[in-house]
Amino acid sequence: MALPIVDVNYLAVVVAGLVSFVIGGLWYSPLIFGNIWMKESGINKSQVDKSKKKGMTASYIITLVSALVMAYVLANFVKYVAISSAIDALELGFCVWLGFIATVGLGSILWEGKSFRLYAINMGYYLISLILMSVILTLWV
Repeated sequence: MALPIVDVNYLAVVVAGLVSFVIGGLWYSPLIFGNIWMKESGINKSQVDKSKKKGMTASYIITLVSALVMAYVLANFVKYVAISSAIDALELGFCVWLGFIATVGLGSILWEGKSFRLYAINMGYYLISLILMSVILTLWV
C-alpha cells in the first residue's frame, strides 16, 4: 500500500522550517540554554572557538535542510489526518514529539550516559519546534 499523494503548501513548509531553525538558534544560544547545554554536553569555550574558526556554514546549512525535511514530513501528517484547528495541531505536534522524538532521545540517557538535564533541553527544543510547525502547517491554508 502506498501513502496517498497530498497537496502540500511549500511556502508553509519553508516558513515552518525556518521557524524551527530560528528557535534552535535561540534555544541553544547563551540567552536561553546554550551555556547549560555546553556544560551538559561536555563542550568548552575553546572547542566552540575552534569550530567557529573552522567555519560552521555547512553545519548550519545541514541543520536548516533537516528542519525543512521535518516540516515537509509533518505537513504530510497534517494532511493525512486532516486536521484543521489549532487544538488539533497542538495535539499532532505533541504526539509526533512523544512517539518519535522523546522516545528515541531516551537512548542518549540509557546508552550514551548523557544527563537528564541535557535530554530535557534537547527534547524541549523539539517539543516547542514541532508544536509551532504543526500550528503553522495546519492554519496556513
